[in-house]
Amino acid sequence: YNVLHHQAGGAAIITASHNPGQWNGFKFKPEYAGSATQEITDRLEGFIAQAATGPTYNAAEGRDSGLIVDLEPQGPYMERIASLVDLDVIKGAGLDVVVDSMYGAGGGYLPALLSGGKTTVSELHGSRNPAFPGMEQPEPIAHNLNEVTSLIAANGASIGIALDGDADRVGIIDEHGRFVTTLDTFSILAQYLLEQKQQRGAIVKGVTSSIALNKLGEAYGVDVHEMRVGFKNIGPKMSEVDALMGGEESGGFAFRGHIPERDGILSGLYFLEYMASTGDTPTRLLQRLTDKVGPHSFHRRDIAFKATDQERILEMVSAPGLAEIGGVPILDTDTIDGRRFHVEDGWLAVRFSGTEPLLRIYAEAATPELVTALLEGAMEYLGV
Repeated sequence: YNVLHHQAGGAAIITASHNPGQWNGFKFKPEYAGSATQEITDRLEGFIAQAATGPTYNAAEGRDSGLIVDLEPQGPYMERIASLVDLDVIKGAGLDVVVDSMYGAGGGYLPALLSGGKTTVSELHGSRNPAFPGMEQPEPIAHNLNEVTSLIAANGASIGIALDGDADRVGIIDEHGRFVTTLDTFSILAQYLLEQKQQRGAIVKGVTSSIALNKLGEAYGVDVHEMRVGFKNIGPKMSEVDALMGGEESGGFAFRGHIPERDGILSGLYFLEYMASTGDTPTRLLQRLTDKVGPHSFHRRDIAFKATDQERILEMVSAPGLAEIGGVPILDTDTIDGRRFHVEDGWLAVRFSGTEPLLRIYAEAATPELVTALLEGAMEYLGV
């Protein structure tokens, strides 16, 4: 957000995202404060390749010469958040919020934003530590959140909110200590904006997000745009169509009026605002969604593969004429990202990760049993 606030030409962020430190790299944010498009990235790499080696400075010399100017980004960001969310409503709701900041960049923000009212916020792993001790990955998905889910299950709380290392993704834990899938979180937030706040605008979704969003689009008369996975694809489309919301299966969501980029803190606050304004628990908010669009279950499997198998897997995924997977009839397919197989009230998608050496297999269907049948059938068909 500070790129916009300071009218900067861009920002460079050093991060490995949720991967180990040896994956560190630069994320460039252009002047619009979103993910750089592939075109911008390609141009940057071209400039870097042609750049001559110039003089180097240590940090102290850079500050002395004026090349480095320090700024405090927290204040402008928190002011912006306060203009988007009714913090007073949340503070007055008397919620018991447990936050797991996963030693990341978001540590301390939610307790600071929500202090001074009836709502209480307790924070786990709020100090910044890029080693992320005791964590396989600082990624807010179910198997990485055993500590916070067990704590809520044992002691009770209104909600748990987990942020990833970059604080651009969110994970929601309900009042019983159960993880709310990222697909359901996306759909719940979209329903809040459309139904409760009476806002209108297109929804931009990654191709592996829930078909519940398509049903919400039909119900409220808004367009739904399906994009390749990654905010370098989703963010520009949001700006193009002035979307109400954009997001993807990873748990990263962006909102109109802010920046065309994921914000886990804002996402968590919108979820709290929904709870505070309705008096509903996360379980009841999920039931509201189910009442509107019907039940949906989802699961993803990440599979390490041998490099020698990639071509064979691609050929099998692309093969025409596949009539069923796991006994479930295939109605149609698309190739927006990898290959997606449409089934009755659901889908199966197969794609290679763009950031890790993994084959990802996703399935959404009306029941957990159908999801399992699709996943097992896909793995058997692909021989993985």
